[in-house]
Amino acid sequence: MKIASFNANGIRARLSIITQWLEKEEPDVLCIQETKVQDKDFPRETFEDLGYHCTFWGQKSYNGVAILSKSPAAKVSFGFGDGDKAEEPRMITAYINDIPIINTYVPQGTAPDSERFLYKLNWFQRLHDYFSRHFQSSEPILWVGDFNVAPEPIDVHDPIGLLGDIGFHPDEHKALSRVKAWGFVDVFRMRHPDEKAYTFWDYRIPYAVRRGLGWRIDHIWATPCLAEKSKRAWIDVASRKLEKPSDHTFIVAEFEV
Repeated sequence: MKIASFNANGIRARLSIITQWLEKEEPDVLCIQETKVQDKDFPRETFEDLGYHCTFWGQKSYNGVAILSKSPAAKVSFGFGDGDKAEEPRMITAYINDIPIINTYVPQGTAPDSERFLYKLNWFQRLHDYFSRHFQSSEPILWVGDFNVAPEPIDVHDPIGLLGDIGFHPDEHKALSRVKAWGFVDVFRMRHPDEKAYTFWDYRIPYAVRRGLGWRIDHIWATPCLAEKSKRAWIDVASRKLEKPSDHTFIVAEFEV
């Protein structure tokens, strides 16, 4: 199984980049975040013409998640199912070839002293509880997406200067670590323990990609029994250098399943 994740920052604006990447790489699954499109306007026909089934949940201008898969998705659910009527479209769970894949667009958090930051920390707690209610860590599970947290110093270009900022805050690290401790392995870091590699470069920083001023905030994590079957994990930096790119790029992992 070849699975990839990509924060599109607007799926329609990035449609040509995504379709060309699908034709070139032919992943079994592509999880997309920040689709920023209502369900009625999701470009499903474009992906179906390429042989992909589409599962999506979105809204106009903000958020939105999607799973494109060569095999049909089963047991699909949206969100946490914990009764929050104001829940934003940030999570899809779908079983692909009997493996549950949870695609998440974790809230960004705005600023450490904001209510949105507290919402983000609570979101991680809800996610931990969701995994505990529905799954066993001894089973093969994939958790992927834009986590909006760089877990370790090696995952940001300036770990001293950025410590305490959104995406690299001790409270976020604690919240993310608790979910990880439930039973996940960071597949990219497992395959590349010492490599400085990024998935996000801020539009506002001139020549950020060329200067190596990035963050690794997009992830593919697996439970141990699945992580041990990983063959390869990599980040496609070249796609961030294309014309009119997202501020993120594709992260990919391959498994023998």
